[in-house]
Amino acid sequence: MASLAALTLADARFPGGGHVHSGGVEEAAARGLITGVPDLGSFLSGRLRTTGLVGAAFAAAAVVAAARPDAGWAVLDGELDARTPAAAQRDASRAQGRAALRAARLSWPSPVLDALCAVTPRPHHALLVGAVVGIDGGSPAEAARCLAYLAVSGPASAAVRLLGLDPLAVNAAIVALRPALDAVVAQAAQAAALSPDRLPAPGAPVLDLMAQAHVHHHREQVRLFVS
Repeated sequence: MASLAALTLADARFPGGGHVHSGGVEEAAARGLITGVPDLGSFLSGRLRTTGLVGAAFAAAAVVAAARPDAGWAVLDGELDARTPAAAQRDASRAQGRAALRAARLSWPSPVLDALCAVTPRPHHALLVGAVVGIDGGSPAEAARCLAYLAVSGPASAAVRLLGLDPLAVNAAIVALRPALDAVVAQAAQAAALSPDRLPAPGAPVLDLMAQAHVHHHREQVRLFVS
């Protein structure tokens, strides 16, 4: 049975601030790279296998860390920073982490979250997800699945709002990613007990560049999403 924390964090109704982030979809749509559901499916597939895998692996590792007296949050935080080269991506991750933290501390008060906040008051979203799932008794695989799902469901929802896509077709595109999502979760869970420097580090240069461009355009134009 999935932990309640994993289900709650993956729920679009969770007040974690994810609704203001498009995961790169807004910039991609503005550049004509996403115009319909097939384009969106390809975008989500690439995002899942790169930034999604990184986030899932660190969420899984955070579950393991949450069970240790010396969690090593500073090292995990630094390693995730190193795998997120674009400042805009780092800011988006920390903004979501801080927003989710406010709700999480009310629902799952724990010294684990206190220790994480002592390292940084703006934790990366993946670390916050993993810490909460661990507090709730969930497994590394559950945290990885939650983060991997959020890596595609949030951008998919943004695409519906931005492009007026058929939500039923978009939902089907997410379901079609099941084999890839399962593979990402398995890889992330397997890596959970590794030292932080050995966690997966696939790159997504185009996403990084579009994230930086989005920040620039956001200052000059009215944009619906922060990232």
